[in-house]
Amino acid sequence: MLPRWSRALPHVPKLRSLSNMEFSEDVCRIHRQSYAKVAAAAVSPAATDSTGKGVPTKSTVNLDKMFWSKPCSLALAPGSPLRIEEPKYEGIKYFILKLMLFYSKQSKSIRGANVIYKRVISQVDKPAIYEVFNLEKTFKMTFSLLVLHTWLILRRLKEEGKDGVELGQYLYEIYNHDVELRASKAGVNLLLTKWMKELERIFYGNIVAYDAALLPEAKMDELTNVLWRNVFSDDGASKPDDAALRAAQAMARYVHREVSCLSLTDKEAMFSGNFMFTSLEKTSSDSTRR
Repeated sequence: MLPRWSRALPHVPKLRSLSNMEFSEDVCRIHRQSYAKVAAAAVSPAATDSTGKGVPTKSTVNLDKMFWSKPCSLALAPGSPLRIEEPKYEGIKYFILKLMLFYSKQSKSIRGANVIYKRVISQVDKPAIYEVFNLEKTFKMTFSLLVLHTWLILRRLKEEGKDGVELGQYLYEIYNHDVELRASKAGVNLLLTKWMKELERIFYGNIVAYDAALLPEAKMDELTNVLWRNVFSDDGASKPDDAALRAAQAMARYVHREVSCLSLTDKEAMFSGNFMFTSLEKTSSDSTRR
């Protein structure tokens, strides 16, 4: 599955010629039909826990006031304890590792992709994102957020040309392996390969829709609508109530801001994984301003 993301890239720019978004609507329709099958097969323990764990509680934050602050770089400061630096060896150990291609471009890219994906799961696996947006922590929801944040990174890496696309391939491979483990843990043990293909289709349907929603000719509320269908809605067809609409609108602002922040984050920080998504740990609106 590794090369498939790179093969899909040349087709994404063609969306710029679609002013009415019909193509992305068709893709979303296909992926919603597929997701209904996957969701039925992969039921997260959080969704069935009789103790109520995984069930969303009413958000305590004022979503209307969140994610309006000016974007800034997400790069970690040089002295940050969250930074992960390349190991530095000397003498015979360095010589042996060099012979083993530890310092090759491919090896460095794989290590960088692993760190990058740790940043993704750090944002997605923490309770904060579910509490802020009032989401239920299920396999479906976690998968949707993994796709969203992986897309954010792949979109940014693509801005760096060939090197970014190659790094994105390694990142996608790590993401795919993680999803397979999560699907198995959630209860999909029979026909796992079949469900992984369905999830792969959903992944591509989502990233095409997200890219289309950011095009200049997209409608003002297009990203909100796409996020509602891909993240919030169970069936992708129902209409949100006022509370759910505010949550989807807040997530759209969050995504727009993260896109801008990632664009301001330098190449070295992106390729080494020494950046962090905007913190959602605190529930006050000021906590989202870095």
